[in-house]
Amino acid sequence: MPATTPQRPVLKDHALPYTRQAVVELPTLIVLLATYGGWLAITSLYGRWSLWIVAPVAAVLVTLHSSLQHEIVHGHPTRWRQVNRILGSIPLALWLPFERYRMTHLVHHVNDRLTDPIDDPESYYWKRDDWARISAFGRVVFHVQQTLLGRIIVGSFWRIGHFLNLEVQALARNEPGVRAAWVEHVVWCVPVILWIKIACAMPLWVYVIAVVIPSNGLLLIRSFAEHRALGHPNQRTAIVEGSWLLGPLYLFNNLHALHHKEPLMPWYEYNARYREIRDELVAANGGLVYATYFDVARRYLLWAHDSLEHPTDGVPQRR
Repeated sequence: MPATTPQRPVLKDHALPYTRQAVVELPTLIVLLATYGGWLAITSLYGRWSLWIVAPVAAVLVTLHSSLQHEIVHGHPTRWRQVNRILGSIPLALWLPFERYRMTHLVHHVNDRLTDPIDDPESYYWKRDDWARISAFGRVVFHVQQTLLGRIIVGSFWRIGHFLNLEVQALARNEPGVRAAWVEHVVWCVPVILWIKIACAMPLWVYVIAVVIPSNGLLLIRSFAEHRALGHPNQRTAIVEGSWLLGPLYLFNNLHALHHKEPLMPWYEYNARYREIRDELVAANGGLVYATYFDVARRYLLWAHDSLEHPTDGVPQRR
């Protein structure tokens, strides 16, 4: 049979059984407003408090803000999409346009294509032909990021650089929606940068190195072992249980198999729902469960999570 080009998946898998109950989800709105308020307060203390206090607190708040943006991508905290967009578009991390994140993340939620390097924009796997073209130095960089320590340290910089490089290419090709997303993003960046530089008198490079990069590292702990290229799509999404330190920071997205099963569910309902259907989820994902993030670190801090080459070369398996 002649080879065919895989088609970009349709987002039909995103419409799952959970239906919204509240017009406005107050827990999410309260956490969002508290996050913005906390960020304004802690950054304003730059120069009066030690950077060793200001930067870690700000990094945690930017991480929480990223978790809230993920909630907003999935239709929270109101029924009004434009209101949600405004709430989520303020770029505390500076480098990621909300609309670009929304577009790529919803494609990631086509569960049949999880982990494949062709259609899953959040995959860390490679097609064999593409991997063969990587330089020796590039292979070292990618292999290092297959360990948790490497993902946190090297990946904190690489993820941003890689994303921006891909966006430059998309802009050069004039892909639909990319230019508009970046124009909107730059407009939103202006008040954030003015606040940092003028109101707080913080050099922008200090904010990027001391806040944005560590925040990205915290997020990469969550995503490091979320997915694995296994046979059935249900087996490709992990669960991290017992995470009462990082779990709230990630809005309990550590229960990732539940999120992929019911992505429209708000974060504050995750734990109760997980207790109800835990056996079903664990049976479906083949027992891909970690006790805590310490368990993830014990297994993969210095050891590779998986091979970088995708086992089926990104081609869907026959069922």
